[in-house]
Amino acid sequence: MRYLTCLAAALPIVITSPNAIAAIIGTSTAAPPLTIDRIAQLPAAKRAAWIEYLQRSDRQMAADRAALAGELRRAGLEHPLTPPSGSSARSLPLNRPPEWYGSAEAKRLAEIAASFQTPAGGWSKNLNMADHPRRPGEHFAPNNLSRFLSGGDFDAPRAPEWTYVGTLDNDATNTEIRFLAKVCAAQADEADRFRAAVLRGIDYLLAAQYPNGGWPQVWPLQGGYHDAITLNDGAMIQTMEVLADVAAGNAPFAFVEAGTRRRAAAAVKRGIACILASQIVVNGRRTVWAQQHDMLTLTPVAARNYEPAAQSSSESAQVLLFLMGLPSPDKAEVTAIEDGVRWLKHTAIEGKEYSRGPDGRRLVDAPGAGPIWSRFYAVGTDQPVFGDRDRTIHDSVNEISAERRNGYSWYNAAAKEALDRYAVWRTQPR
Repeated sequence: MRYLTCLAAALPIVITSPNAIAAIIGTSTAAPPLTIDRIAQLPAAKRAAWIEYLQRSDRQMAADRAALAGELRRAGLEHPLTPPSGSSARSLPLNRPPEWYGSAEAKRLAEIAASFQTPAGGWSKNLNMADHPRRPGEHFAPNNLSRFLSGGDFDAPRAPEWTYVGTLDNDATNTEIRFLAKVCAAQADEADRFRAAVLRGIDYLLAAQYPNGGWPQVWPLQGGYHDAITLNDGAMIQTMEVLADVAAGNAPFAFVEAGTRRRAAAAVKRGIACILASQIVVNGRRTVWAQQHDMLTLTPVAARNYEPAAQSSSESAQVLLFLMGLPSPDKAEVTAIEDGVRWLKHTAIEGKEYSRGPDGRRLVDAPGAGPIWSRFYAVGTDQPVFGDRDRTIHDSVNEISAERRNGYSWYNAAAKEALDRYAVWRTQPR
């Protein structure tokens, strides 16, 4: 099924003059979580799978929390210890020579990574994996609460003590799976121990997949926009890339048994179907994708207060690169690529750059510069849009608060890689 959505339909437009140079054009609304009431609105034939998924998520959340509570009792602790914050992805390098993964340092990092695996099989984000192995009673996640939280903030968790405990955000879980698999391949004497963590991680990815093929940002489900199908920061695409390597038995996943490989292949197939179904259609023509799509309707939804429901150039480029990497794309996949590339060419911005000056970053004239793309575009008009922490949506980046202008990638050239790849891909025989 194809879906048509328009930013104007989802957001109240309050422009007072059609001739205004810059204006607040709307207000973001919170993304709805997955609930039993929402599932009840689905056609009867679809409800059972979604109910089972939600119940399984709830059971796993309870099991994860019970595991930590049991550790606290046994350790005589009233509150969990807080693990060190850092960058999980940078802590666990994936680009070292193969022989490095056989080193003592790689083994030390693998032991730390394995120790922070949640009972569900995933990992949190923003962990310093180079510090120490997880201690009894230590939380699975560092303090991931935003320091900007205020009343009505979309990022406010329903359980502040339990956030991102198992996530695909910020390269989490997929990085740990790949790193541990590399160590398995290089350290035969430790392979069994780390192999078990890899297989639990793969099972986590498979368990987290929605019935329609998408993946949430956090699993077990955390609520809010975290329940949305998440393309942001490559969450879903990286997951599909890991599972595609597992399915093919590519190094370093050659040890994965045939049954799991078949499950991974089926998950990738469902994921691709979800990608095609969620591609935004305007006036009968496919365009690109949003950062997040509602898990039930597949329409774009907002994430953080300043991330509106809109077409996203960076995430769409990642999707197109993935589709162009398919070994034998079918007609639907080729059409999705062609239409997505057409949209990227149409929305490219020339002669501008997002540069830093005395009053912070602004979009300025720069003859000969480009192409760059806005991070977000309004569905239906392809107008660049920009959000702020007060949930307002603007049509000029220069009109939002200095904190957000300077603290977010509103313009970038990420889509150029997809266009460059397409120039080669279109000439290849299929």
